[in-house]
Formats: sequence, C-alpha cells, structure tokens
Amino acid sequence: MINLPIDAQPYRWPFDGNVPAERIALIVIDMQVDFCGEGGYVDAMGYDLALTRDCVAPIARLLDAVRTTDMMVIHTREGHRPELVDLPANKRWRSEQVSPGIGNPGPCGRILTRGEPGWEIVPELTPTEGEIIIDKPGKGSFYATDLEHVLRTQGITHIVLTGITTDVCVHTTMREANDRGFECLLLTDCTGATEIKHRDAAITMIGMQGGVFGATTTSTTLINAIEGQRA
Repeated sequence: MINLPIDAQPYRWPFDGNVPAERIALIVIDMQVDFCGEGGYVDAMGYDLALTRDCVAPIARLLDAVRTTDMMVIHTREGHRPELVDLPANKRWRSEQVSPGIGNPGPCGRILTRGEPGWEIVPELTPTEGEIIIDKPGKGSFYATDLEHVLRTQGITHIVLTGITTDVCVHTTMREANDRGFECLLLTDCTGATEIKHRDAAITMIGMQGGVFGATTTSTTLINAIEGQRA
C-alpha cells in the first residue's frame, strides 16, 4: 500500500485520491549506457554526462522502495533493429551531424542499436526478475510498442515517470500517457537532461493550466508515502 494522496505541484497527487498500489506503474525511461554512460551516444555528442547521470542514485533509492509494494515497474530502452529498418532517414541524418550517427560503431558498440552494450540499462538500475522492459524505436514509450496494452490488461490507471531525458523521451511519454487518460506524476529528482535549462523548462510546462500533463514532486515524497503506510 501507499499512503496517498501526496504533496505535489500544482495539486495533491493523484487527483482522485487514494488508489491501490497495484493500479500504479513506475516507468523508468531510457536509463541506458548510450544516454548516461561513458562512450555512449550522449557522451559522443559532447554533453556533460553528470547532468544525465545525476538521477541514477535517486532512481536506485526509489526502486528499492517501490519494489516493496505492489506497484508495477517498467523499464524502457530506446534503440533500433540491427538492420536499421525502423530508423527514419531524418533521424539518422540528424544523428550524423552531431556524432558518429545511430547504427555506426562507437566505444560501446553500434550507437542506439538493440543488442549492443550501449543500448543496455546501466548496471545500477538493472531490472529485477518480473519487471517489464519495453523496447521502443522512438522518443515516446507508447509509439510502436505494446506499452498501452500492458498497462490496460494489468489495470494500471496511474503512472509515475522517471528517467532521461526530461525534455525529450520523458516528456513525450508523459504527454502520450496524459492523452490516453492515465494520471501522471513526474519525480523531479529522478529525471535529467543534457542541459539544465531544458530540464527545468520541461518540468515547468507540466504544471501549466492547473497541471496540463499531470503533477510533479520529489522521490523523497513518494518514498515517505510508501514507508509511512508501513509504519
């Protein structure tokens, strides 16, 4: 059980009050070597890895707490088939302007390619047995995946979002989920971006219009709600 609702911005989450843990899913988005590890895609583009790795420790602590509940845990990985048949030409072209390019060799294998070392989730956040992994070819976790089918069949109505990057894959997934009627919460210390200003802007956008995409809070708030229920 989780002691809900909890303090969040711009409203106490969730909007519909207390819900059982088995109706909530924690989604950990794209915590892969390519996005927050040395020699990966983000590193090859020259960004500061500290900014995308900053959320690794908070997510690890959160997972420890969530794994004691009935919440579903879902991990996502962005990457393309080895044949690159699912890689749009414009996405490949853009990547080649700033790095060796998606599908090309790098220190961690072929960049953003399924089965390569860079595509794997960082060791600190390795999924445990029974946790769902969604492999996606794009930014949003719903596009060209069975994520919605999994959520619906398991009776999930509420989603907690974490991962990277805040302004791209996390925000896209949150927007997709919101449009599908899922009640969303983003944990601000459990997400990161290649530039702080983009992370902060993405978080600010969530709270517009009374919470146009959902609400935000910290992982500490959620962890305290989990631990408080057991006290």
